Amino acid sequence: MPNIKNIKQVEDLTEKLSKAKAVYLTEYIGLNVEDLTSLRREFSLNNVEFKVAKNTLLKIAAKNNSMDGLNSFLSGSTAIALSYEDPTSPARVLKKFRQEHDLPVVKGIIFDGEILDGKEFKRIADLPTKNQSLSMLVSALSSPMTKLALTLKSSMTGLGNALSDLKNKKSN
Repeated sequence: MPNIKNIKQVEDLTEKLSKAKAVYLTEYIGLNVEDLTSLRREFSLNNVEFKVAKNTLLKIAAKNNSMDGLNSFLSGSTAIALSYEDPTSPARVLKKFRQEHDLPVVKGIIFDGEILDGKEFKRIADLPTKNQSLSMLVSALSSPMTKLALTLKSSMTGLGNALSDLKNKKSN
């Protein structure tokens, strides 16, 4: 018979998994308290929730959300990083943190409902942010327009100069 604490945790995890745009399942053993606190702080600054969860409870919460295929990632110690806004944000925080600590190891990822192996972590961590993507799009879209405007301007300037020269010749 499950206890009330575990039932509440499963309900909480079920809700969090259903809302999250991305969930990173990590192996955190090997990090000391100071490092774990530092990692939590970085996650918090980037609007990412980081929590340690029991594998059994995660399995139930995943099943409640029809997320099949997570069981292979749910062994050993598991902590989850949940992002409700930017699905790449946890990956960037983990990438930066791992440059100094080599941990935590990413076991698996739920990215916009798709379950990925932890090997995909590097590819996701290198993706640009939403703002970076938008600025690249704006730059790409505005470049041809800028070139067109400059081309038209130079043609008009050349025509204006030619007419001015013609006027000067006629008046002399």
